[in-house]
Amino acid sequence: MTSSRDRILDAYADLLITGGERHATLEAVAARAEVSKGGLLYHFPSKDQLAVGLCERLAALASEDAEAMRTADEGPARYYVRSSHYADTPLDRALVAVSRLRQSGDGRAGAVIEAASEAWLDLLHDALGDLDVARAVKLIGDGLYYNALNRALGGQPEPLEADEGILEVVDRITNADKRS
Repeated sequence: MTSSRDRILDAYADLLITGGERHATLEAVAARAEVSKGGLLYHFPSKDQLAVGLCERLAALASEDAEAMRTADEGPARYYVRSSHYADTPLDRALVAVSRLRQSGDGRAGAVIEAASEAWLDLLHDALGDLDVARAVKLIGDGLYYNALNRALGGQPEPLEADEGILEVVDRITNADKRS
């Protein structure tokens, strides 16, 4: 069973995703989370604290993803590209919700998104040994994610796995220096 705090953050994320920051009022969050406004305020004394909690959630989920990427049997590059599909996971939902906060001018939201992006790029760079190759792999994954997100939000979800042909291109890019 999820905690009240998690239900509140889930409700806040849902409201941000579907209606944006202006629709994510304390009253709406409490109603969606099925808690009293007092219960919400116990966990998050202000709307600003809700945003902090959601940013902390994204940072934790991105860190978990980076660790999974670092230890993936297939390697970080293939993991990053293969997992670059919107699948409505907690990480996906946190990323979209925090992006909505960023759109409304929340500087913390921008900072946590940039930190996650930099961590993924640094991990690719460490694994591949070439910043340009790492950037190319990251941009392939980011492009796949962007397209999958837009399709999913438009009611046309993408398959959960990357096209094998794209993964073969990633293999060629990341292994080019080994053949030389």
